[in-house]
Amino acid sequence: MRGFLVTAVSALAFAVSAGAALADGDPAAGEASFKVCKACHQIGETAKNFVGPVLNGVVGRKSGTYPGYNYSDANKNSGLTWDEATLTKYLHNPRGVVPGTKMVFPGLQKDEDVANVIAYLKQFGPDGKKI
Repeated sequence: MRGFLVTAVSALAFAVSAGAALADGDPAAGEASFKVCKACHQIGETAKNFVGPVLNGVVGRKSGTYPGYNYSDANKNSGLTWDEATLTKYLHNPRGVVPGTKMVFPGLQKDEDVANVIAYLKQFGPDGKKI
């Protein structure tokens, strides 16, 4: 019985740690998943507003506030802050979270891709340098 209990606790600990790793995401995998975002967004020290705004420092930033980008009223007035929970919902379904957004991207389907993209974005400070 003791052996079974040790095995069960070990399996549970492994499952919890695997879930935490998924929630944290993998920045390297996120860079690969971010390739679909690059059609409209730039990130890094030389990033400029493009079809979409620069994503430097986006995690923790208030929606609709990157300088020089012409946001939709829906985005400017959403009252959102791009924390991990909000980005998770938004990256799955942008128009569901901000109806009226100009972003035409339908969203990422896989939870793992979303977590990885967020981990990738979190690496970049407002100046575009990796933190």
